[in-house]
Amino acid sequence: MSTLALDAEALYADLAHNLRPLLQPDTQLLGIASGGVWLAERLQQDLGLLQPFGVISSAMHRDDFARRGMTSSAQTQIPFDVNGAHVLLLDDVLFTGRTVRAVLNELFDFGRPASVRLAVLVDRGGRELPIQADLCSARIHLPASQSLALVRHEDGRFSFNVKDI
Repeated sequence: MSTLALDAEALYADLAHNLRPLLQPDTQLLGIASGGVWLAERLQQDLGLLQPFGVISSAMHRDDFARRGMTSSAQTQIPFDVNGAHVLLLDDVLFTGRTVRAVLNELFDFGRPASVRLAVLVDRGGRELPIQADLCSARIHLPASQSLALVRHEDGRFSFNVKDI
């Protein structure tokens, strides 16, 4: 277990503060399963957003599907018309960019959005594809031998789990 200290609650507060001016009345939140869904759910509540947020899974479009198989992540549920929508994708950690690529493929299976933006709590570097977040609360560097994941506690608080893989 690593001793990396990231304050997930402080990073969430920063993300919420910096997202507020970017959100338009027609912005649709779409959380990437699972950490991004937790962010979308909490942002909807904390920012008083009226429209329902969606859930999007990368499972069906992953380029490592043969190796990983079907994960237990949530299924895609998009409660709005994707065609012409201004979509804000939310995720906890941006690493190689492969999950975002898979999610974009999944999103375009549902239609053609007017725009797609990406907001993440942490960008950990290590990109393998030319994908970057429009907004992130922290940039860190971790070796590829470590994983970083958001944890949601029973009381709704966030923390991070860093472990050797």
